Amino acid sequence: MELAVSMLLILLNLASWCVLSEGRLLVDMTLVSDAFCLDGSLPAYHLHRGFGAGASNWLLQFEGGGWCNDIQSCLDRAKTKHGSSLYMNKLEDFNGILSNDASLNPDFYNWNRVKLRYCDGGSFSGDAKFDNGTSVLYFRGQKIWEAIILDLLPKGLGNADKALLSGCSAGGLSSFLQCENFYRALPTNTSVKCLSDAGFFLDERDITLNYTMRTFFENLVSLQGIEKNLDKNCTSFLDNPKLCMFPQYFLNYMATPFFILNTAYDVYQFHHALVPPSADMNGDWKRCKLSIASCTPQQLDILQGFRGDMLAALSSFLKDSTSGGMFINSCFAHCQSETQETWFALGSPSIQDKTIAGAVGDWYFSRNISKLIDCAYPCDASCHNIIAQVS
Repeated sequence: MELAVSMLLILLNLASWCVLSEGRLLVDMTLVSDAFCLDGSLPAYHLHRGFGAGASNWLLQFEGGGWCNDIQSCLDRAKTKHGSSLYMNKLEDFNGILSNDASLNPDFYNWNRVKLRYCDGGSFSGDAKFDNGTSVLYFRGQKIWEAIILDLLPKGLGNADKALLSGCSAGGLSSFLQCENFYRALPTNTSVKCLSDAGFFLDERDITLNYTMRTFFENLVSLQGIEKNLDKNCTSFLDNPKLCMFPQYFLNYMATPFFILNTAYDVYQFHHALVPPSADMNGDWKRCKLSIASCTPQQLDILQGFRGDMLAALSSFLKDSTSGGMFINSCFAHCQSETQETWFALGSPSIQDKTIAGAVGDWYFSRNISKLIDCAYPCDASCHNIIAQVS
């Protein structure tokens, strides 16, 4: 009887570990102690175990979701899934680069795959606390990162043969910011590499010539105590060390092999950095934001200028990095590794007939040189000229 009960408990635990629902892989949440989300709740991750030849390999994926750079926006965020584990879905859908299907994710399907939930509002890099006697906010992104790594090391990460740190959007920025720390946390014989998807945020003037994104990041760094966790080579070199939140200023100091996946017309940056609402009070860009086909020739010229600035910021990485990889396409999108239709599927975006999954795999396993830059819009038919909706 006791044996039967024990077996039942084991089966129930396995059932809660992951659930297959209509072809979807839903993975259960694990809470971590010794760190706090914005509201003081415990941070979380989702782990789906690897198998077969991938059992000793690990892929960690930072969740994205923007930032909060002032007290009010952080208080608001603390009441959402991006500020508190209390509001997170307990089961997370794994697809794209996290899929366990070899036909959908040929290089990483059988790895241990981890989704790091995002609840600090500072790209896993802050270390501060706000307490005015009435409200408390924990800006502990750096502590969250360290706590999750410490929790995963004895679960097999500490014996990894291969490891890839990735992330999308604000999580893609986290991959830049934490890549060297990830390398240092693992054994010296582990093959460690990093990937950023839509995380190469530019220090770019908006259409009114204001540095909207720069001001936003400066306030973010100040509020969340991020500066001390930025790249020391960068902060000691620049007169304004807060600018080291932008990857373009510290990319050349990074030693760990890195892959940059970005569109040259990143929709988030288009909507919030190049043409933020504050710079388009009359709504002249509204139709262009909704559909690229509605952009005027003058607006397209500005977008082409943004693409040119991104390629210029990446030029030394393209030329000088011997271990780096790159896939810069011309789709109007944001984040392409987490969605199956853009990661690896029939008709997914490609450059020179190479899909994103194929390019990343070629780079990670050193099968081929993988630095691909698309021709300018509108030449790429694989994008289908569909603009993503970004709030």
